[in-house]
Amino acid sequence: MQACVSPAAVSLYDARPFFEKALQFGVQNGILDRQKLDAISTDAPKGMVQIARYFGNEFLRPDLEKAKDRIVNLVSLYLESSSGGDLRLAAESLRDHSFLSRSKGGSDMLKALLALPESNGFDAELEQSDPGAPVKGLAEWSLKSLADYQAELARRQPIKQEKDAAIWLAGQLGLELAELEDAHTHAEAVIRTALLVFSTKGSEWPDWVEFEKMLAGLRTKSRPAPNSVAGKTEKAAKTGRFSMVVPENLPDEFREVVLALQPSILADLALLLDSPLPARALFAMDGDEQAPPLLGRYFWLEDLASELDHHERSVSAAWDKVTGGNGDEGSLLTLLVCVAAGAAPKTVLSEKSAAALVRKIQKAGAKPGFDPALSSQYLRDWAPAHYQDDYLQLWADFVEESQSTLQSDSTFALQDALALLRRECHVKS
Repeated sequence: MQACVSPAAVSLYDARPFFEKALQFGVQNGILDRQKLDAISTDAPKGMVQIARYFGNEFLRPDLEKAKDRIVNLVSLYLESSSGGDLRLAAESLRDHSFLSRSKGGSDMLKALLALPESNGFDAELEQSDPGAPVKGLAEWSLKSLADYQAELARRQPIKQEKDAAIWLAGQLGLELAELEDAHTHAEAVIRTALLVFSTKGSEWPDWVEFEKMLAGLRTKSRPAPNSVAGKTEKAAKTGRFSMVVPENLPDEFREVVLALQPSILADLALLLDSPLPARALFAMDGDEQAPPLLGRYFWLEDLASELDHHERSVSAAWDKVTGGNGDEGSLLTLLVCVAAGAAPKTVLSEKSAAALVRKIQKAGAKPGFDPALSSQYLRDWAPAHYQDDYLQLWADFVEESQSTLQSDSTFALQDALALLRRECHVKS
């Protein structure tokens, strides 16, 4: 027995363009009269030719057929979006406005969509070589549905909001959009860094030197007080000492996207404060090592001059500490003789320590007791760059004249070597 199906139980899928459905509804319900239909029939071919010319050639039949699909889809896109899918409202829109204006409305929607960023990265966009060329991606999107448009809009709008928030925060710290684009950074890294700067009372965007100082300050601040109770060194206690600061004048439309990154910043800080590694090992690549855990999550300005200056000042400070601020030849040669002999570096020796040093140098064995190359390398590693050549030449001259005496095995080798050290180095009697 064949089952009977009620017509009311059958729902037919209407695949017609929304424009066609709105047009039919308008005619059936007396919203669109003959005069309006004639106007649409006149405008549609004009619009098709314009679209065919914009995307290709108005004299080619395939381009004209594609243009027909595009203009119908553009009108459908605008009508369905503006009416919320209400056919009566859509038909009334066709009645009250020209067909070409509805097509332009759909085109404007798509151009606005395509102007939104696709990713949160900052890169200077290449200008179109031909200002009259079609907007990139418009050919594809002019044939897509409202559902596709809405999904892409929902994806891109939060990205734009995040980038706008990053641009605003960077501007508060003196950084312009062009600098973000030149650095090829991304919005999350900018927002994270900005919040760290504000929270540590900074007022300018940091280069690496300043960023490293900021991290060092956070580590110092996180250390428990000498009399703190056990357990205060846990991650929660450490990060609990850090108070996140958000600018009071942050626009309301950016507040949600900025605050959403706070948990990830606190997680990063927990790693930073717990790790025994120096900051650079956590944030930046050095050589062919494995990628550090916080690589790319924060953004600092690349200022080679500042980094070199900081390095030179650090080296100078370390050198001054070793030499005690003494830069005379006797102090330097005393230091370098100690290093070449594998002893602790000193700039002054007592008679007793000088004799012990000579005995060490002259002691027989497979391993030489005096290696000038060690001191040469020591100078390259620690001496200020602008003095290195002079110091290396001083050392080379000393080695050439004195090595045979220092390493002599003659009867009076000890006395001769000590006399040499008293003459060339600093030996207190």
